[in-house]
This record gives sequence, structure tokens and C-alpha cells, in this order.
Amino acid sequence: MAAGKGMESWKAKKWFNIQAPEILGSNTIGEMPATEDKDTLGRMIKVNMSWITNNPSHSFIVLGLKVIDVNGNSAHTQLKYLEQTYSYTHSLVRRYASTIYTIDKAKDKDNKNVVLKLIVTTTRRITTQKRKALRKELAAFAKEYISSRDSAQFIKDVMDGNLQKEAMAKVHKIASINRLEVKKVELL
Repeated sequence: MAAGKGMESWKAKKWFNIQAPEILGSNTIGEMPATEDKDTLGRMIKVNMSWITNNPSHSFIVLGLKVIDVNGNSAHTQLKYLEQTYSYTHSLVRRYASTIYTIDKAKDKDNKNVVLKLIVTTTRRITTQKRKALRKELAAFAKEYISSRDSAQFIKDVMDGNLQKEAMAKVHKIASINRLEVKKVELL
């Protein structure tokens, strides 16, 4: 097989080890090719969280990592978002039950913007008044919860399920809740 110009440019590329963010342990999670160091900066990488944590319960969570620094052949990343896969959130929705989506924006302790998207499913259909009450209670909870933590602690609480447990305890008195899950967290 003849080697063309494309093959020569591919051989000129260097391979960079992708490092997980400090929040997740700074382990090597993969490799990526690039011609120069500056070409890697700003790249977005999607990775399944179970590959990093080795926890099968995290297999429905996808992380969005952005390359922020290159040191030698190591590309250091920063967490930009964390989201549940569509197949998982779709499996939560049931007939004869209500599904409530919320989107809340707040600033954390480090004064960084955080967008928190939650999905709540109930055991049976609920009235519009209860939906509004759920959204209002979750919005107040999200603003208070995010502003009392820095981004590292907040992400750790989401991964451990502490945020979901506390939110469930707050809204369980309004309606009978089946599941409360974090659909997406965006760190801006």
C-alpha cells in the first residue's frame, strides 16, 4: 500500500495523555493525537464517569472535560459539565405519573456560575399547583445549596448522591416522589 501525503502528516502527530481534573483524581484517562501543543488547548472530551471512578453505578453519567493546559505530553483537563445519558433519564418517565424538569442558575462559593438541571418523577399524576410548589421549593433549595459550597465539593456531592437525598427530603412533603435525579450540571 502506497503512503501518501496524508500518511506523512499522521505520522508527524504526537500523542498526549489526557489527565482527569483534580476533582476526579488526576488519573490518565486516555490519549489524543495533535500536531502541536497549542492544538490540544480548548478541546472538549466526553468520557463515561465509570471509566474514571471504576464505579458501575456511575455508568449513566457522562463528563465533558476541556483541555486547559499542556505540560510535556500530558494534557490537563477541567470539568465543564456532568450529565445523565438520555437513555437513563428516558427510563425514569412512566405513564400515569408526572415528570417535572427544573433549571436553576446560581453562583458557588468561588463566585463561579453553576447551572443545575433536575428531573423529578412522581408516583402518580399531580396537580399544576403541586408542580409549581415543587419547582419553587427546588429552586430555593438549589440556590442555597450551590452558594454554600465550592465547585469541587458540589460536584462530589452530586456524584455521591448527597444533593439528591437532601433535595428529596425537602420536596417529599409536597408530593409523593418516585425519583429525583440530577439531569445535568454545567460549570460556567
